[in-house]
Amino acid sequence: MQPETGGDLVYRTLKAAGVECVFGIPSQQNLGLYDALHRYGDIQMIGTRHEQAAVHAADGYARATGRLGVAIVSTGPGTANAMNGLYEAGFASSPVLLITTQIDTGYLGRDKGFIHDAEGQQAMLRSVTRCTERVRHVDDIPRILTHVMTEILSGRPQPGAVEIPTDLLLAEAANLPIAGFQPPAPVLPSRELLERAVEQLNHAQRPLIWVGGGAVGAAEEIRQLAERLQAPVVSTANGRGVMPQEHPLYVGNQTQFPAFNELLARADLVLAIGTRFQAYPSQFWQQTMPNNLVHLDVDPGVIGRNYPASLALVGDAAVGVRAMLERLEACPERDLEFLALANEVGGRLSQTVKTMIGPDHQGIVASIQRLLPRDSLLVCDATITANTWGNYLLNASSPRLAHYATSLAIGPALPLAIGAALGTGRKTLSIHGDGGVMLNIGELATAVQYQAPVIQCVFNDQGYGVLRELQRVSTGRECAVDLHTPDFVALAAAMDMPGRKVGSCEDFEVALHEGLACTGPYLIEIDLRELEPIRMFG
Repeated sequence: MQPETGGDLVYRTLKAAGVECVFGIPSQQNLGLYDALHRYGDIQMIGTRHEQAAVHAADGYARATGRLGVAIVSTGPGTANAMNGLYEAGFASSPVLLITTQIDTGYLGRDKGFIHDAEGQQAMLRSVTRCTERVRHVDDIPRILTHVMTEILSGRPQPGAVEIPTDLLLAEAANLPIAGFQPPAPVLPSRELLERAVEQLNHAQRPLIWVGGGAVGAAEEIRQLAERLQAPVVSTANGRGVMPQEHPLYVGNQTQFPAFNELLARADLVLAIGTRFQAYPSQFWQQTMPNNLVHLDVDPGVIGRNYPASLALVGDAAVGVRAMLERLEACPERDLEFLALANEVGGRLSQTVKTMIGPDHQGIVASIQRLLPRDSLLVCDATITANTWGNYLLNASSPRLAHYATSLAIGPALPLAIGAALGTGRKTLSIHGDGGVMLNIGELATAVQYQAPVIQCVFNDQGYGVLRELQRVSTGRECAVDLHTPDFVALAAAMDMPGRKVGSCEDFEVALHEGLACTGPYLIEIDLRELEPIRMFG
């Protein structure tokens, strides 16, 4: 019988935590771990073409499934490449575990120039993770991995990392018992503060509920609360789907437009759930929040950071809202004019977007709404199409369906979509610009290899369109924003991915039909020069 190794301990610890899939790239430093995963054979290994994409894919998997996302890379350049993925996961409050390596223990800390020597790697990882630990003895692997996974899932999820020296992955280990992983218990807000919050809700005449990404696990409770209170609901982009887009109480997530301020000014109480009021949704904190701001969030550090809370409830969204429902009285009489205003403002917000994007893009939106199955996923990159209509007009009927590059980095959407699609098995529409997609273009091959059901839309204006617009309104000149772009359909075909180039909303609908009929990935290149341009800044 083959003796157990450090790689076996990593496998058994991940298995005890319910991990079913990992993303990564093998290297000479992590072969001991890959060998263990191969020998056991019941954790799927997805090989990406770049370490950044491995972490993005693990992030997409985590967002779409609600489970821990795991990426495996190697020390030095492999870990440096993974940093942007960890940065994005942290911005999106996504539970991602990075398992990386370190040089052999006999050379560690001696600065001898060993292959991929990276003594400062831990400090680099700590700059973008909640918790980073280094294993120093093979038998410590289960304890340290379990500790980091617990930290990742405690409170507001954040990424974490574990460094394991190469020789320890191959070293013989004791046959240690590994208990089933117990995630941290949900945090219930203080009873006294809950009572005070419910009292305020009972007496409010014009309550407004604002939900963010931290509310995705409380969709049913929030819907019941909104209906009991007869309170309109707005969301951030990460909170889309918490309230079904078609629900009559859902106003939308276009809080960045001035029309929303009219509704906010009329509210006599805002109940914020799982949000930290980031810059864009709050109009860069220029919105005036009512004095009664009841803020429920599992992370005490975000409450009061951007807007002072009249009542701070520290706890998980689902248990906190459930406790409110148990204490609420019969719904008091509401201000019907406020509800009518919410409905009117929601219509105006949507119309603002439609006017901005013009008829051609409206036609594309209509095709997606009509053809894409309701349980399909949407992943948007930081591009004009996403930042105008992708994040706002496309339906999200339930949580964990709509995702975007939360840090507003360009490039993550394709690998995020691959992770989400492979984790759920659902059709996933990915929206990219031609500039952003090039940052992870090699992942088209990953999508083909694993037959990820991703429809990759590339909106091609041969440059960085958002920056062109910003330059146009700020200086009146353009520089360094034009790009030579490939024939994306031919490039996809070279990787055995079918696709079609289109120049009208009618042609887009034909291509979308074809993409939906494919079992694997499909690429649609949209020539933006053939469409009426979006006027993002007027």
